Amino acid sequence: MPIPYTVARLNRVGLNRVMRHVSPYMPGHGVVVHRGRRSGREYRTPVMVFPHGERYVIALTYGRGTDWEKNVLAAGAFSLEVRGHRVQLTEPHVYHDETRAAVNPVVRRALGVLGVADFLEARRG
Repeated sequence: MPIPYTVARLNRVGLNRVMRHVSPYMPGHGVVVHRGRRSGREYRTPVMVFPHGERYVIALTYGRGTDWEKNVLAAGAFSLEVRGHRVQLTEPHVYHDETRAAVNPVVRRALGVLGVADFLEARRG
């Protein structure tokens, strides 16, 4: 089972405020920049991200159905701040992978302990 929603809510008001500033520079992390489906407001969400050539894989650590995931899928494109750069991504889609093949062995084990097996993948556009 992914990280509980109550933890996600606490992170939104606390830890995420800090992580939005450091995640774009940390290995294995980044910030998804997206617009609200109804509000049109810009949001910045820290994520675990794994580059694969022209594709980026993002671990859905809180499971499927988060607001940022819905916003990205509805828009069909988004920006990702990673390693100090902003990358435009398109064609986002969600998939389930119990083997967690897209991540390195250390992270694979940690995500396995947390029960994370859903990912969002998009390509550089």
